[in-house]
Amino acid sequence: MIYSKIVLAQLITHLCERHEIETAIISPGSRNAPLIIGFNNNTKINVLSIVDERSAAFFALGIAQQTQKPVALVCTSGSALLNYYPAIAEAYFSNIPLIILSADRPKHLLNIGDGQTINQRNVFKNHILMSVNLTEDIDHKFLKQNTHIANKAFETAISKKGPIHINIPFDEPLYETTTTPIVFPKEEHVEMKSLLTEKPLDVDELTVFANKWNESSKKMVLIGVNFPSELIQTQVNHLLKDESVIVLTETTSNIYHTKIINGIDKLIAPLSEKEKKALKPDILLTFGGMIVSKKIKQYLREFQPKTHWHVSEKQALDTYHCLTHHFKISAELFFSQFFFLTKEVESNYQSLILKMNLKRANNHENYMESAPFSDLKVFDTIVKYIPKKYNLQLANSSIVRYSQLFNIDSSINVFCNRGASGIDGSTSTAVGAAYASDKKTLFITGDISFFYDSNAFWNNYIKADLRVVIINNAGGGIFRFIPGPQTTNALDCFETTHSLTAESLCKMHGVKYLKSNSITDLEKTLKTFYNKSTKAKVLEIFTPKNKNDVILKKYFKELSK
Repeated sequence: MIYSKIVLAQLITHLCERHEIETAIISPGSRNAPLIIGFNNNTKINVLSIVDERSAAFFALGIAQQTQKPVALVCTSGSALLNYYPAIAEAYFSNIPLIILSADRPKHLLNIGDGQTINQRNVFKNHILMSVNLTEDIDHKFLKQNTHIANKAFETAISKKGPIHINIPFDEPLYETTTTPIVFPKEEHVEMKSLLTEKPLDVDELTVFANKWNESSKKMVLIGVNFPSELIQTQVNHLLKDESVIVLTETTSNIYHTKIINGIDKLIAPLSEKEKKALKPDILLTFGGMIVSKKIKQYLREFQPKTHWHVSEKQALDTYHCLTHHFKISAELFFSQFFFLTKEVESNYQSLILKMNLKRANNHENYMESAPFSDLKVFDTIVKYIPKKYNLQLANSSIVRYSQLFNIDSSINVFCNRGASGIDGSTSTAVGAAYASDKKTLFITGDISFFYDSNAFWNNYIKADLRVVIINNAGGGIFRFIPGPQTTNALDCFETTHSLTAESLCKMHGVKYLKSNSITDLEKTLKTFYNKSTKAKVLEIFTPKNKNDVILKKYFKELSK
C-alpha cells in the first residue's frame, strides 16, 4: 500500500479509518496533496472528488444527514477553506457531524506574502465544536501531541454531533510517497452515546415535573426538525392518548398521526381572539430542531404558556421568551422515563382544537379544488404525485413554507437545511443525500435557490433516480408575500427578477430537462416523471409572478370561513 511520506498525512488517514469514517470528499489542490495521496490509497474509505468547495461541503452535509455518520472534507490552503463556511454553519445548528481537514502552509511560510495563504487558524470559531492546529512534525517530535489533539477532535464530532476543524501544515515536497506506514500511539476510544449509555434523569426531580403535567388540562407538544424514528413515533402516539394533550408538528418532524396538527399556519392564521385564548396551553413541551412557522412563534410569544420545557441533549433556545426548564437528555430517553410518572387527564382541550383544525382542513380542501394556477396550486399537485417511500428534500424560503400547508404521505421522509435556513446549498445537500440513500429522492426547490447552487450538478455522483422540481416564479416571490418589502421603493432589490431557465444548465450537466406551464400539463408530466431512467430528471414549472402572493393571501382568508 502507498502512503504519503508526511507524518501528519498518515496520521489523519489513520484516524479517519480508526473512527470509521466511510466517506471523504476531496476538492483538488496542491497543498493538500499529502492527504489526497493518503485517502486515495486507503481501501476502507470511499473517496469522492468535487471541485467546488462550497458545493462539496453541502454534498457532504447531505451524506452525513442521511447516514447519521461523519463525513470528511479535504481542501487545499487559502480561500478554498472559507467556501466550507455556509455548510459548516448549517451542520453546527443542525447537529450534523463533519470533519473539516484543511491543508495549510507551515508556520515559517505564513504572513510573508506567499500566494494562496490566509489566516486559517480557528477561522470558523463561531460555528464549530472544536478547532485544532497540528504542529509540523518532521522527526516525530510532536507525534504524541498531534495524535492526542486530532483524536479528541474526531471524538468531539462523533459524540457531540457537529462540525470540527483540523488545520494541518504541510511543507514541500508534497508528493513523495512510501510503502512504510507509521505506527501511531494508541488513544483511548470515547464510546458513542446511545440510549444505553445516556445518563437517565433523576427520578425524584422528574417526578416534580410529572406532577405538574398530571395537574394540567391544557398541554401543547411542539415538534421541530426530527430525523425519522420509530421510537419517537411510538412515544408521540402514546402522548395523543391523553385528551389534555395536543401535538403540533411540521413536515420536517417526520411524525405522523391522524390526531396530529401538521398544518400549524392553517390552524393559527384564521384564529379569532376567543380561539387564540382557547388554544393557549398551560404547559408547552418542545423537542426537535428549528421551527419553520413564524405564526406559531408570534402566537406563543403573545399567548405565553405558564411553563415551557425543552428536551434536548445539547441546548434549549428560548424561542418563545418563556423557557422555564431544559431537560438535557434525548427525547427518546426522556419519554421512556416520563411516561412511567404521568397519567391521562380528563379534558376537552384536544377535541376542541382538533375540531378547529378539521374546519381549517375542510376549508383548505374546498379552496384548493378551484385554486388558480399558482405556486400554491402547483405545490398541491406535486405533493399528490410523490410516490410512497421517497425521501423528500426541500429548499428553504417559500418552498419549505408551502410544504407546511399540505398533508404528506407518512411513508415519505422529509429533510431541509433548517439549521441556518439558508437557500445557498439546498441543491448540493439534496444531491449528496440522494447519493447516500437507498431510497429514491425528490428535491423541490425555488428558482433562486436552484440557480444560486447550480454547481450542485458539477460532479460525477448524480444518481439516475434523483428527481428535481423547480417552481420558477421569476425571482424571490416570498418578498411579495412579506408585508414589508412592497411598502418600500426597493422591491427590485428584495426580489431577484430574471428570465432564466434551467434548460441549458441541465443540458450542460447531462440531466434530462422537462417543463410545464399549466396544471393540465403538469399532471400529465408527473404521471411519468418518476419512471425509471438512465439520467436524473429536472422538471421546471413556470408560475405567474404577479399573482402568487394574491392567491396565497386569499387562501389564508378563505381558511377563516
